[in-house]
Amino acid sequence: MTFSSSVSQLLQLFYSVGPWNIFVSLNVAVLVSVVCVFLKYGFWRQAYSKQMPGKGVGFFNVLGHLTEILFPAKERKGMSFNARFLHALTDHTNRFRKKNMFVFWISYVPFVCLMTSESIEEFISGTKNNEKAWSYDALHPWLGTGLLTSHGKKWKSRRKLLTPAFHFDILKDFLPVINEQSQILVNCLNKEISKEFIDIIPLMTYCSLDIICETTLGVSVGAQKNNESQYVISVKRITEIMMQKMINSLYWCDFVFYRTKLGKEFKKHLKIVHSFTRSVIKEKKEKFLRGEYESEKRKRKPLMDLLLEHHINSQDLTEEDIREEVDTFTFEGHDTTSMGMSWALYLIGLYEDVQLKIQEELNGIFGSDVDREVTTDDLNDMKYLDCVLKESQRLYPSVPMMGRNVSEDTDICGYKLIKGSTGNVLIYHLHRDEDIFPDPEKFDPDRFLPENSIGRPPYAYIPFSAGPRNCIGQRLAVMEEKTVIANILRNFNIHSLDDRDKILPEPDLILKPGGPLRIKIRPRY
Repeated sequence: MTFSSSVSQLLQLFYSVGPWNIFVSLNVAVLVSVVCVFLKYGFWRQAYSKQMPGKGVGFFNVLGHLTEILFPAKERKGMSFNARFLHALTDHTNRFRKKNMFVFWISYVPFVCLMTSESIEEFISGTKNNEKAWSYDALHPWLGTGLLTSHGKKWKSRRKLLTPAFHFDILKDFLPVINEQSQILVNCLNKEISKEFIDIIPLMTYCSLDIICETTLGVSVGAQKNNESQYVISVKRITEIMMQKMINSLYWCDFVFYRTKLGKEFKKHLKIVHSFTRSVIKEKKEKFLRGEYESEKRKRKPLMDLLLEHHINSQDLTEEDIREEVDTFTFEGHDTTSMGMSWALYLIGLYEDVQLKIQEELNGIFGSDVDREVTTDDLNDMKYLDCVLKESQRLYPSVPMMGRNVSEDTDICGYKLIKGSTGNVLIYHLHRDEDIFPDPEKFDPDRFLPENSIGRPPYAYIPFSAGPRNCIGQRLAVMEEKTVIANILRNFNIHSLDDRDKILPEPDLILKPGGPLRIKIRPRY
């Protein structure tokens, strides 16, 4: 049980005694909360301050390093909270890079930040520290305890169950879906060629949502053709609200959050998305029981169908378990991939030489035929595009950081991480280690040519995480990104209007820009 959930239950208990005693009850709750903070987090501050690298904060400094974000230096004023947070982490990383890690205090809560391949490999490569951090609790109302948020025996059994669904022989059968949806995207872009520019992010998001819904749920939501559908709107708003809940400590207590306007909106959209998924499960289960799926003899099976077969045959997976996993993959599979493609297109649009080289490669594969569908052999031949996508994910990893609960006292690179505290893997900063990637801010796809990758530490580049909890869907993501971007560049020339110093990345649930990614689209032929 997390500290925030304990306080939430305590508040609910006092609230139930009646309005005549609310004032006294709340004061007692606040007092108990303060005592808990000083007993638990005060001990951690004292322990970590003695032996962990980091900018020192006094015992009675209530805000900790939040002061750097809430009261920023002159050059950071005007930035959003998230952008200032990323800049603060960058300052700490630059100062303590040679120490492998540092502690960053958000109030009395310590976040041990790891940003070198050596420290990260020690932390996440084994069987310890595989439980996601308490901050992931904000995802539970939507995703439950699916593969992303579960741990222990449940996670192990789900991972074992789901891994075969992502075998390449199964994934390649989804390539026609990706081709079809990317062609719809090309048609949408054709309508934008007369405009001075477009924001590429919404179009990539709708395309990716269509792809993941067909490959996961086995149904079409038609997001690209109708992005005003209630399901599409609700998925978008849930993602936005979850991030606000995670970064605003006033919303950490569910008792408070669900009584706010934002919390009530969240529950409304949650009901819509859950109802949609459950209705699809119910409809498909009825078809299975009637034997209609067996008669179709389909080769391509969406993830939901595989889960339903297991549910019906073994009975150890409930309909709600299926809902958790399907919603998890819908969330993980569309937002991360769409931003990965958006950042890649933005960079390709900035560097004309890179774009020309990709198009030369595509010409060698497809000639001037812009209508032929991409095949798996074609994907294997897109070697330079593969380097471009990897370099894009190095600079702008879709998931900029991830948190793990420290399951037991653990020694990492000579420092002791205390059981119960949080270890944060700073992927964004890991990828900027100049000892591994010289001139790290330079966009250089040649870094990932085979001859330039020899000897690179395995944990120096982890856009899809690493270790036992690496991304199970990374093959599908790469297949989608290559196919969609290839089909765009076969048809269009693109030009990004804003230089990189004008685009401030912000760590949301995924890494997003502070504003639109403005791209000019023009036909190639």
